[in-house]
Amino acid sequence: MDLNKVIDRNFRGNIYIVQGENVLFEKENGFADLANEIPNTLETRFASASTGKVFVAVGILQLIEKKKIKFDDTLGMLLSMEFGEIDKDVTVRQLLTHTSGVPDYFDESVMEEYEELWTDYPNYKIRHNSDLLPLFINKPMMYPKGGKFQYNNTGFVLLAMIIEKVTGMHFDEYLKENVFDVCGMKSTGYFELDKLPSRCANHYIYCADTDDYRTNIYSVDAKGTGAGGAFVTVKDMVLFWTNLINGKLISKELVSEMLRKQSGDGIDPEEGYYGYGVWIIENPDGRDFAYVQGCDPGVSLISEYNPNNGIISALVSNYGDNVWEEMRKIRKELY
Repeated sequence: MDLNKVIDRNFRGNIYIVQGENVLFEKENGFADLANEIPNTLETRFASASTGKVFVAVGILQLIEKKKIKFDDTLGMLLSMEFGEIDKDVTVRQLLTHTSGVPDYFDESVMEEYEELWTDYPNYKIRHNSDLLPLFINKPMMYPKGGKFQYNNTGFVLLAMIIEKVTGMHFDEYLKENVFDVCGMKSTGYFELDKLPSRCANHYIYCADTDDYRTNIYSVDAKGTGAGGAFVTVKDMVLFWTNLINGKLISKELVSEMLRKQSGDGIDPEEGYYGYGVWIIENPDGRDFAYVQGCDPGVSLISEYNPNNGIISALVSNYGDNVWEEMRKIRKELY
């Protein structure tokens, strides 16, 4: 089995696949800095877009396990703020499972590109969760709480705000101390685009009119929030899954709940079900697969755990290349 024969040779980014202590496949291609032709390496930190939702979910589950909050606690109980038309009885569980109905500041059913958000509201203002409030706080509920599953970015912004309210820490500081440091994820963090540390990739958007690339610095939040935006390496994603599965972050019993179907209708074979912060692919021949994903202008990431054979995969591109198609090839070859 040689994945080099099936993986797109022009894929730009990193691929890292392990099974226990064995590295099954690794690939680094493309430039972290296109203008200076600095190549991507296994140590390159990539923006991960919505992948960060899984870190927030773990943070919330830790607080639940410590009895600081409960699944059925409501927004009105946990946050001191004006909610406008948002239902204050929305629960933590509903936020975790995208069944809350709260107004989504980036509703992917009506808005195609994330950078459309910044037409009238500059992206450099977004450095804290509360900075996103003007984009959703005065909008009506999308549907009654608990009414259905619909992917929702605002829900995880509110979950991050709950972490901040309960712990008295910025959510990214909490996650560093209680998730990243515990896992040994030394390269992972929430960084400001105008103050990036070393080894961070630039992320590129292709412009057909000029047949050239531009960076995404005006297309995404200046700093990540509960909805996403952490910088990660592929090795750190493997460390995250490994420590999560081994019960280092939350109990194995709660991990089992996190990685099982909690919401969704199963119509879409890949995005039909959701656990807590993770997507679930139903597997009729064994245990279900769990994965996280992120997509922003110039950003694409998927990282998956197969409990049937212990394979963990991480694929990321700083050119927005199709990581999902490459992951389908990997499943076909390795599963």
